[in-house]
Amino acid sequence: MFTNSIQQTKEYEKLASQLKTPGRRAVALFGLPPTARAQVLCALCEETGRPAVVLCAGEADATRFAADCAVFGQSSEVFPSRDFVLRPVEGLNHEYEYRRLSVLGNLVGQRTRIVCAGVEAALQYTMPRREFCENTMTLKPDTEISVENLTKQLYAAGYHRRFQVEGPGQFSVRGGIVDIFAPDMPKPCRLEFWGDCIDTIHTFDLSSQRREDAVDKIYLSPAREVLFGCTEDAAALLRQALEQATPKQRRALEQALESDLKQLDAGTMPGTMDKYLGIRYEHPATLLEYPQEPIVFFNEPSAVREAARALEYRFGEEWKGLSEAGILCGGLDRFYETTENFWYDAEKYGAVLCENFARSMNEEHLSATISMPSHAIPPWSGEVSALLEDVSPLLERKYSVAIMAGTERAAQALARDLTAAGLRAMAHTEAPSRIAPGSVAVMPGHLNAGADYPFAHFAVLTSRRHAQSSEGKRKKKNKGLASLSDIAPGDYVVHQSHGIGVYVGIQRLDLQGVVKDYLKINYEKGDTLYVPVTQLDALSRYTAPGDGERVKLSRLGSGTWEKTKTRVRKAAQDMAKELIELYARRQQAKGFAFPEDNEWQRDFETRFEYEETDDQLTSAAEIKRDMEQPHPMDRLLCGDVGVGKTEVALRAAFKCIMGGKQCAILVPTTILAWQHYQTALARMEAFPAKVSLLSRFTTAAQQKAVLKGLADGTVDLVVGTHKLLQKSVHFKDLGLVIIDEEQRFGVKHKEKLKENFIGVDMLTLSATPIPRTLSMAMSGLRDMSTIEEPPFERRPVETYVLEHDAGIIAQALRRELDRGGQAYYIHNRIDTLDSTAAQLGQLLPGARIATAHGRMDEDALSEVWQKLLDGEIDILVCTTLIETGVDVRNCNTLVIEDADYMGLAQLYQLRGRVGRSGRKAYAYFTFRRDKVLTDVANKRLSAIREFTSFGSGFRIAMRDLQIRGAGNLLGQSQHGHMAAVGYETYVKMLNQAIAEAKGETPQTDKSDCLIDITVDAYIPEKYIPDPAGRIEAYKRIAAINSAEDASDVLDELIDRYGDVPKSVTGLIDISRVRMTAAKLGIYEITQKGDTLILYSDRLNVDVLKPLLQEMGRRLLVNASGRPYLSVKILKGEQASEIMTMVLDKMMAASVETKKA
Repeated sequence: MFTNSIQQTKEYEKLASQLKTPGRRAVALFGLPPTARAQVLCALCEETGRPAVVLCAGEADATRFAADCAVFGQSSEVFPSRDFVLRPVEGLNHEYEYRRLSVLGNLVGQRTRIVCAGVEAALQYTMPRREFCENTMTLKPDTEISVENLTKQLYAAGYHRRFQVEGPGQFSVRGGIVDIFAPDMPKPCRLEFWGDCIDTIHTFDLSSQRREDAVDKIYLSPAREVLFGCTEDAAALLRQALEQATPKQRRALEQALESDLKQLDAGTMPGTMDKYLGIRYEHPATLLEYPQEPIVFFNEPSAVREAARALEYRFGEEWKGLSEAGILCGGLDRFYETTENFWYDAEKYGAVLCENFARSMNEEHLSATISMPSHAIPPWSGEVSALLEDVSPLLERKYSVAIMAGTERAAQALARDLTAAGLRAMAHTEAPSRIAPGSVAVMPGHLNAGADYPFAHFAVLTSRRHAQSSEGKRKKKNKGLASLSDIAPGDYVVHQSHGIGVYVGIQRLDLQGVVKDYLKINYEKGDTLYVPVTQLDALSRYTAPGDGERVKLSRLGSGTWEKTKTRVRKAAQDMAKELIELYARRQQAKGFAFPEDNEWQRDFETRFEYEETDDQLTSAAEIKRDMEQPHPMDRLLCGDVGVGKTEVALRAAFKCIMGGKQCAILVPTTILAWQHYQTALARMEAFPAKVSLLSRFTTAAQQKAVLKGLADGTVDLVVGTHKLLQKSVHFKDLGLVIIDEEQRFGVKHKEKLKENFIGVDMLTLSATPIPRTLSMAMSGLRDMSTIEEPPFERRPVETYVLEHDAGIIAQALRRELDRGGQAYYIHNRIDTLDSTAAQLGQLLPGARIATAHGRMDEDALSEVWQKLLDGEIDILVCTTLIETGVDVRNCNTLVIEDADYMGLAQLYQLRGRVGRSGRKAYAYFTFRRDKVLTDVANKRLSAIREFTSFGSGFRIAMRDLQIRGAGNLLGQSQHGHMAAVGYETYVKMLNQAIAEAKGETPQTDKSDCLIDITVDAYIPEKYIPDPAGRIEAYKRIAAINSAEDASDVLDELIDRYGDVPKSVTGLIDISRVRMTAAKLGIYEITQKGDTLILYSDRLNVDVLKPLLQEMGRRLLVNASGRPYLSVKILKGEQASEIMTMVLDKMMAASVETKKA
């Protein structure tokens, strides 16, 4: 793209001819700023048809270079560095290794043209290209391969077998269905076999596990960079290395291998096999080996050499520490290629050494020196007048000018503005083949900066960097809230009729020839209850309040549980009344209906410098639609840390100001108020809106002026802390209150707000909403919007869970400081904070370490934050106070001591404080050595490792509900009631109470009907071997509420596990008719011999008439005592079919009766 103007210059032709000349060569290229380098390289790739490898000093430069190359029309990727796992850790995600393998796979398959890498990534060894290709398979329908052979090959290629595929590098086998997720696949694939032949291949969705589109063929590349095959082969290879070692090396090598060999002999593959990379591959490869005949482009070679020297020194220091600890030794030291060898290989293909300024390159043997003097043009801010000042002089000199305006919409608007100003400007959706001299082409897209090429009479300008929305089909949103509770043996459960017990497991019982699965539950005094799996929905998980380990079990048949339920039901009714009054007052309160969006609103939104994600646009639309209603809004905006909630909130604030009202943003800390204030100022500077700050950062005189402005209406938007809740604050005409970091405010603060501002719209923002708020959203009392998509440049945080090890921590912090970054060290005890900082100072001499905690006064704390933001502090040793949202983009390593003591939402929120820039970030969650973790802590730490993807804050809050219980819904009193019956039972009761208080009929609950008839109803182990998978299937079946649900579940089971056995069809039938029975008021259906008995307190003669006429004497109605309807089953008839037929007819008659 835009290469035409450059390719016609003599400077470019000289460069291209040098690269076409055979033999070793290195060309020095001077004068080009970074964006221009990307454009020249793209022109070279386009003309020669060769791929390119770009070597940058760091990964951030590589990311920017790749982004620019993509805009200039070449497929480009960043090759990240990874951490070699050399010490044992409890848990680790292989996210970066998968990304590297994905890039290598794309290079081998020629799906990518330009690969950009930082020094560390480029010099890191990986498997040789030949080995990569040998372990890559191409599969398509009709390929002859048995499931057994495919499984063997997947194990050999480093894949992990799981019951269900949940991420890259995994596969699962269920009968003749194999699911695989290769690192370079955009989506996982499902292979269905017919004997030993692949029948079909489809992609499938990870969250729903449902099959999607058919695929013609797939490439399965390796899933690990160091492949050992099986444990026996790995052990043999290590023993062979030991035998071949010199006597001098052997002792140290024995020590390094000892624990790993023990694990291998026991059949377990250790997590630290990276350290044997040099043993496994005699001639390991670097990135350069993968593309064919690449152009090797050194971006600032002097900086690259400097970064390589720093890497060499750092790894040398690291190696010393590891060899002293007996982890590495001579022979286990090959991880990086030397800079000289890499340079030598690069010149073999043709190297371009690109510096901004001409300088001597004594270390290089240059074949030519070429100068292309160009200038960088900074991105323009959005002001058309400022752009005209830059563009007009260029057009007068007959330049061809290209402008990247961001979105397509912005490009068209800008072309109109430039034409109106008298320029020859035209909007294009794709780059034109040539731009006429003296004219402007405006297009969508963004570069990191613009460039002016005087020698080519061409310039490209850009607006500020944006977030690229991810391509491809969006995943379908699950707007509903599903329970995440997985019941495992040993968990506490609540049965709605019998109370709290301990779940033992699934047991299959054969009673009089009928086989069914039952859930076995133990109660107090050794009592046991067997619950048919068809009644799984009568059970919910019970979580002890406050992570308590001791729970009082209920006693079967004692009546205590009924009394507890009655007490809680009464409390739920009182609470429902209170809640409904509060929300009814808000609904009835005359709110302000804001006008629809005007031209200014659209202009404000267009000026956002990033591209919005779909979720942001949807949430903003939902919020604005609520604001246009005549009653006050009360909406929760739930979004991950750093997905752009602030921008959505500012759009709502701007709409409020455009409607002639004032807006208040309430935040928990002074520093966060200051950050939001700066953001709001920057976003609204082009509009006549007065933004003010009210916090301890403002002087008494400023506060007085702000209070006066709020009272007389001259201040439109105020950002403040709790000071906004003081009695002295009076608004002239408040229209919207936005609460940020909602989880930091107490219930009292929020209720006070709601009472103070009854007719005012409320918008609450949170990454991990407190369970109370979330449960209100779940029980339909509040509206909720969610943002899940991460913006461009956000990367997953590399997360380790490990025993506290000073060596690992020191190494992690040193690595961060060496790359010019900063780090957080969380030590959650104030009295030992200083001594911890002193210990870190000894481990890291020269590091600038400061401490911070919540008992410091606001001024001292603000000073620490300011120093951190200004880069004057390297490591901040602090308590968990950093979780309240201050954005320090340069902090990218986080260490947490005693992570097992912290709540899940808190761990997640803390982890969100790093990785807020384009840099790779690390989080180390440590627990004390030799400490046995409690069950709850274990679940928390594994959950946080599991949820490394973005958009998981919301799932974290859901999981926290499950681990912790929902807390209190309206103050302290409710907590005890929720603890007494468990969260799900409580919410069910609350929803019923709310419906009754509103005068509505409570929704029918199918768990009110129990069915026990002679029909095989179970899932055979052969069909779903994994117990967790069977429970999941039982839950899906138990949740069936209609015929559509039933066919949907049936489709899913066939899709995931193959044809459905008869006993599973029986389960689905029973689940479907239970809903019908519950709607008809039937609470129990049993079978005695050849008679079906349906018990109901609501036997309606009109409903039974058609049945009595049709079935005659086979039907018997008993209205005395415990009323029931009995149906005789004739020989050859199936109980389930007769039951379905009777209930369907009763339902039809009931509908007719209601119509009449």
